[in-house]
Amino acid sequence: MDLTSNNLSDRIAALSKTARNRVASVVNQTMVFTYYEIGRMIMEEEQHGKDRADYGKQLIGELAERLTKEFGRGFSGSNLKHMRQFYVVYSKRQTLSVQLQKEQNQSFINKSAIGQTVSGEFESEKGQTMSDQSQNRIQQTVSAEFKLSWSHYLKLMRIDDEKERQFYEIEAFKNNWSLRELERQYDSALYTRLALSRDKEKIAALSTQGHIIEKPKDVIKDPYILEFLGLPELHSYSETDLEQKLIDKLEHFLLELGTGFTFVARQDRISFDEKHFKIDLVFYNRLLRSFVLIDLKIGELKHQDIGQMQMYVNYYDREVKLKDENKTIGIILCQNKSEAVVQYTLPENNEQIFASKYLTVLPSKESLKELIENNID
Repeated sequence: MDLTSNNLSDRIAALSKTARNRVASVVNQTMVFTYYEIGRMIMEEEQHGKDRADYGKQLIGELAERLTKEFGRGFSGSNLKHMRQFYVVYSKRQTLSVQLQKEQNQSFINKSAIGQTVSGEFESEKGQTMSDQSQNRIQQTVSAEFKLSWSHYLKLMRIDDEKERQFYEIEAFKNNWSLRELERQYDSALYTRLALSRDKEKIAALSTQGHIIEKPKDVIKDPYILEFLGLPELHSYSETDLEQKLIDKLEHFLLELGTGFTFVARQDRISFDEKHFKIDLVFYNRLLRSFVLIDLKIGELKHQDIGQMQMYVNYYDREVKLKDENKTIGIILCQNKSEAVVQYTLPENNEQIFASKYLTVLPSKESLKELIENNID
């Protein structure tokens, strides 16, 4: 009886959590859409008064004073400016306002909604609410267009390049990035690192589909940014120190590796002919259905390091992976490398072994671009 009761309790708890998450998601999306609409209203009003140079500034000030008195926090002059900017940035691709205007000439947000965060109810000039059918269409549009939090959009709309902005928006939603992780991925120039190693067609796909992983090369970054380890820029630490730091910050490292990675083992021992070897880190990528072996090297990469990784990869392919799994991938993370050494050590049709630099500090976008372009050359 107790077991049945516990099982029922667990199922009810799971259902309740799911329901709360859904409610929170709807509230968040509606709030973002509300701010978008407020931005639209402000812009339209400013355009009506465009013959007065200071009209926009005066309008924001008056709105902030009146709305703050009526609804409290959330309607300061700076917040209203953010809403206006949000509309300016996202109206280039959105059709929400057009759809709303077809429903009714002008909509007003229910005062109780503005007072806190949100309500899904909008009122017409006559005080009548929209039909259920109209509200459903609006909610469907909101769900399709705005999937992140307002804090995320405050960060995103500061990204000038539209394609780059769209990429981070897609990846943030797809990978459930927190605002902090979005900021970290932007600061580490993820889009730049991926875009500079792709042709025009694949660059375009980044801004419409995000980071798509279809083959081993798609998971590789060069360089990897490991600033979260807190290690000095110069190699005054050992490979063991580097490995331990990566384990200590495994969650961060998984995010840097990218989509689909799961941790398997550390210092994985393989043996044959009474010889023993240890692979620094072993991961598995669920999208590629492949093991991913990582070897850590301090200083300059040597051809012997590549040969050693080739041995590890061959062993896993022949002794560990299942028949229905794809070939093993090997990544050597090093502080420095000669592209010629990598090129002439690996076969021309290589699709399994990769050598990438790692950085322990965040570089500027300019220096990162120069570094990647030199690698490509």
